[in-house]
Amino acid sequence: MTVTRPTDRALRIGTRASALAVAQAEQVAALLAATAPGVRTELVPTTTEADTWHGDLASLGGKGLFVKAIDRQLQRGEVDIAVHCLKDVPGDVPLPDGLVFAAMLPRADARDALLVPEGAPVTTPEDLPPGAVVATAAVRRRAQILARWPHLTVVQVRGAIDTRLRKLDGTREGQSADAMVLGRAGLERLGLADRIVRDFGVDEMPPAVGAGVLVVECRRDDRPTRDLLRAVDDPATRAEATAERSLLYGLRGHCNSPIAGYCVTTADGRLDLRGMVFSRDGSTVVHARARGAMSEDPAKLGSRVCADLLRQGARDLIDSPGQ
Repeated sequence: MTVTRPTDRALRIGTRASALAVAQAEQVAALLAATAPGVRTELVPTTTEADTWHGDLASLGGKGLFVKAIDRQLQRGEVDIAVHCLKDVPGDVPLPDGLVFAAMLPRADARDALLVPEGAPVTTPEDLPPGAVVATAAVRRRAQILARWPHLTVVQVRGAIDTRLRKLDGTREGQSADAMVLGRAGLERLGLADRIVRDFGVDEMPPAVGAGVLVVECRRDDRPTRDLLRAVDDPATRAEATAERSLLYGLRGHCNSPIAGYCVTTADGRLDLRGMVFSRDGSTVVHARARGAMSEDPAKLGSRVCADLLRQGARDLIDSPGQ
């Protein structure tokens, strides 16, 4: 059944109810207001199953649960667009039936960042003593931290960013870690970048596929909304993200896969894609890099880097049990 959107009401933006998700949806609303002043928007926040689950996301079905509920609302016509962090959108399966990536916003800062309890003198992982605890939610970060700083202990942390910071500072739940690694983009969107004591360069800690990218979905058959969103789409980000997600799709990567993928557009207009796959303890890594011709389909570039990684044994690393 085709769902059409009446043009006499506000464009309903589906989003998770977390502070970060709402801030991201508001960013999209502001961009739409700037590019199409006559368009009204309305945020429709939803608390997803993943937001209320405090255990390991992999046991519940993975990070895809963060977007599944919103996508279902979009398919049913309860919202008109959905705003997601691209890194949260599963890369090992196609998009849900009838949905498309209508816009990808210009990529924000994709770097990971180090945070410490308020007042702590630490400014780098080297300042932490042997056995110090670093908290992070990503297996990719865990592997890279252990590879570069094997004297540290890495633990998993979940929850909204403000909840994680309270745990770090020990203001409510009790201090649970000596440091924490989070994505800079989310901290910036929440006005919390002042908590960062050190940024990790993309060469030092390669980002996740889609890091820093906000994607806006809509229904494939909703032509007016697709036309509207085209004005906020960034072609360079779309090309880079397409290469990264092609790499991830070929690797059958999911939320519990220690995979990094990062693509940039060079000064001469070519795409430069790097991919890495780690063992979960960081002891083994395979990496590949390739540049695409300006005329090359970004997805083919991703497939080439994926094939190189698979030749080096990436499949065994991805399929190995957690440690």
